[in-house]
Amino acid sequence: MSKGSPISPSLMATKSAGAHKAPERVDRPADAGVDHAAVSPVLGPNNVVPPTPMTGSQAIVRSLEELGVQDIFGLPGGAILPTYDPLMASTMNHVLVRHEQGAGHAAQGYAMVTGRVGVCIATSGPGATNLVTAIMDAHMDSVPMVVITGQVSSGVIGTDAFQEADIVGITMPITKHSFLVTNPDDIPHVMAEAFHLASTGRPGPVLVDVAKDAQQGQTTFSWPPKIDLPGYRPVVRGHSKQVREAARLIAAATKPVLYVGGGVVKAHASAELRELAELSGAPVVTTLMARGVFPDSHPQHVGMPGMHGTVSAVTALQQSDLLITLGARFDDRVTGILSSFAPNAKVIHADIDPAEISKNRTADVPIVGSVKEIIPELTEALRLQFDATGTPDLTNWWAFLNNLKETYPLGWTEPEDGLTAPQRVIERIGALTGPEGVYVAGVGQHQMWASQFIKYERPHAWLNSGGAGTMGYAVPAAMGAKVGNPDRVVWAIDGDGCFQMTNQELATCAINKIPIKVAVINNSSLGMVRQWQTLFYEGRYSNTDLNTGHDTVRIPDFVKLADAYGCASFRCERDEDIDATIQQALAINDRPVVIDFVVSPNSMVWPMVPAGVSNDQIQVARNMTPDWEEED
Repeated sequence: MSKGSPISPSLMATKSAGAHKAPERVDRPADAGVDHAAVSPVLGPNNVVPPTPMTGSQAIVRSLEELGVQDIFGLPGGAILPTYDPLMASTMNHVLVRHEQGAGHAAQGYAMVTGRVGVCIATSGPGATNLVTAIMDAHMDSVPMVVITGQVSSGVIGTDAFQEADIVGITMPITKHSFLVTNPDDIPHVMAEAFHLASTGRPGPVLVDVAKDAQQGQTTFSWPPKIDLPGYRPVVRGHSKQVREAARLIAAATKPVLYVGGGVVKAHASAELRELAELSGAPVVTTLMARGVFPDSHPQHVGMPGMHGTVSAVTALQQSDLLITLGARFDDRVTGILSSFAPNAKVIHADIDPAEISKNRTADVPIVGSVKEIIPELTEALRLQFDATGTPDLTNWWAFLNNLKETYPLGWTEPEDGLTAPQRVIERIGALTGPEGVYVAGVGQHQMWASQFIKYERPHAWLNSGGAGTMGYAVPAAMGAKVGNPDRVVWAIDGDGCFQMTNQELATCAINKIPIKVAVINNSSLGMVRQWQTLFYEGRYSNTDLNTGHDTVRIPDFVKLADAYGCASFRCERDEDIDATIQQALAINDRPVVIDFVVSPNSMVWPMVPAGVSNDQIQVARNMTPDWEEED
């Protein structure tokens, strides 16, 4: 294992004109007149702490306090035990999870709703490796997170000591950077650097692995430390020439589309996006990771693109002559067959990560920088361009798209087996809870239905595992979201398969009085896998029946399981009981609530672009593709 702390090679490529300001807790317009280069790169209030003798473990805890950390999710073990001792005296809130993966996803959920860096902590060996899934998930979805792990003493590193794992080596491909600390003197600056890396540029997870003897050793702590990360200087402001060229292309386009990704959520730039959208008059599509950053109710919103996107959103991209791509990465789930994606469109691509630009689709106008800065710059340049050349006429474009919206709205057909349609359950959860709620989905059919049938009007209301597709994400991520936003209603919308992977965190929620609400969309199967088996494997349901639903042995019985975990529990099997059951759950706020919604196993997610085909072949139902000639 490397004992140094050189910056990762992937970070060496970025250049900058100044340091990036830490993410704000809520979306608001860009601060006028702020000198970003003058803002301290050290997070927190930047208190001055004079040199103070303490142990390395005390230095870890004190560093977290000085960095402004309020909540931590973790599970102790031998190699991190020295740090758990001074943690007892801290004012920080530590949430004891039941599995380290739960700590990681909770830190993600916390970060997603607050804009702060999520923090999780675990011991060495299996404690650290149990965090790997959550670290990879945070890496794929650009979630700011610092992961602290204990490591065996430096003298036995590399000897296969008890509970030793090379967690730095394991996580290097899935973190922005991984540190190994063997000297207690390094702890303050490593902690400050970890939080700086996690929260600036393209956010992501950073690992700090601390040897046990470094935790136990003596050091002299002072604050704030100096951050020294040669080569890491993320570009914040867009190149003015490129911004002007982008404005020129927008003014000349007759079929523009604002293709908005999760980077706009991470940059807290929803207000800036809305101003640009309304000035340009262009339709807006929001990816799975960007749901809510532009209101669903806004007349310019045409839906979510991708494999299970709306016909209007998918077709808007395909028919476009200009993609104004903001904080999106041309993911395969959006593009389908890349060579056939938006074949007649020029591309403006703005992103904080230069590695994403032209990675999948060549950009005609690349703009590297924070969309928080670029979008207002582009809005101003576009306003000047419109003043000079006039506003483009998008009447025909909007007539075409509005016709698609009216002809192919989202909906569902009633199951022939007489059981409840899962889409109805999810739609009612959203309608009865409202846009101020937080909705956290697992992975699979229920995830897609939750993205389709709940109306999102604000950013940070929708959390899901987008890039990794992690089963077991919903319950612990909802737990973290509720800790971060205690005054909001937080729903975990989960599948019966996903729920069985991390439902032990219900114990954490019950004991710590974290009253999340869990809707188990119980179709007694691994639903999305079953859908593919129906469509592509001639209905051969190999190993997808979970025996949890209607007319099965119901192992486990989710109502009894929830009761055992100290939760309020309900089962809903009839359409006429859906609203009343949800309202009962909404009225309970002193403990977690679990509802077993027994639904049809035969419901499928539509629309759908089958894997391996062009987005032009989107199906609105099985073997039913829109008649494009009729639309023309």
